[in-house]
Amino acid sequence: MSQAKPLQSRGAFASLRYRKHRDRIVEAVLLSAALVAVFTTVAIVFILFYESSTFFDHVTIREFLTGTVWTPLFSDAEYGILPLVAGTMTTTGVALLVAIPVGTVIAIYLSEFAPHRLRETVKPILELLGAVPTVVYGYFALLMVTPLLQKIYPDLPGFNMLGAGLVIGLMIVPYVASVSEDAMRSVPRYMREGSYAMGATKLQTALRVVVPGAFSGLAAAYILGISRAVGETMVVAIAAGMQPRFTFNPTEPAATITAYIVQVSLGDLPHDSVGYQSIFAAGLVLMLITLVFNVIGFFLTRKFREAY
Repeated sequence: MSQAKPLQSRGAFASLRYRKHRDRIVEAVLLSAALVAVFTTVAIVFILFYESSTFFDHVTIREFLTGTVWTPLFSDAEYGILPLVAGTMTTTGVALLVAIPVGTVIAIYLSEFAPHRLRETVKPILELLGAVPTVVYGYFALLMVTPLLQKIYPDLPGFNMLGAGLVIGLMIVPYVASVSEDAMRSVPRYMREGSYAMGATKLQTALRVVVPGAFSGLAAAYILGISRAVGETMVVAIAAGMQPRFTFNPTEPAATITAYIVQVSLGDLPHDSVGYQSIFAAGLVLMLITLVFNVIGFFLTRKFREAY
């Protein structure tokens, strides 16, 4: 017995030491994974700033940010980014007019009204729409949505921001609906029961209790939808026309920042030319636009989380 106890104590000590080593290894792996994400973000930002600095050696920041003509591929090149920003914001605005109302209504229905079996069937199908290649959405906008719109607006050109924006909105509905529904489902049950106890109907409870209580999650869903719409490439490249014009009229063709990057990245320009370097300046603007929306979403989320 006296020899068995030291053996047991040594075995327990070895097991404890093994668990500590295992935990340290797992912690190191997780830290490495987190640092990879951080390093990737820092590397992207560094590359954009570094390559953009070469572009701004030839083009002034004032000309770049205030110019209304974008013709970097012409012999008399002009580098005003505003036409691309206008096209990006217009298609994004049209997309959000579709995605936010439709996605929120779907989320309210799935969270508060749909039977469990229907919700478990519809939500995976809805999320499958996010797996459809964006090039398919682009041709859907060009060959299906635009001809339908031309029956309503006969003067609508074949390439326009309206059709592209509507299809982008349909494309990001699953993102908005899924995240919003998860946020609404996380609202505590006692808040709903308190509302029912006060005599509120199911619809009143959904609109006046659940939606405000889940607004931090809804804000995150909306910001995700905005970022997805701003960064969309193939739909606008196929259906919007790739014609940089400084206009906010959605019935006209235009180009977006991402569409221009795709156009130049095809290899028609030398890598050391100013025209090629312009894609990094355009990408920097795109990153800053996305950053602004994410910062706004962060403060909205924190504000409403504190309120509720």
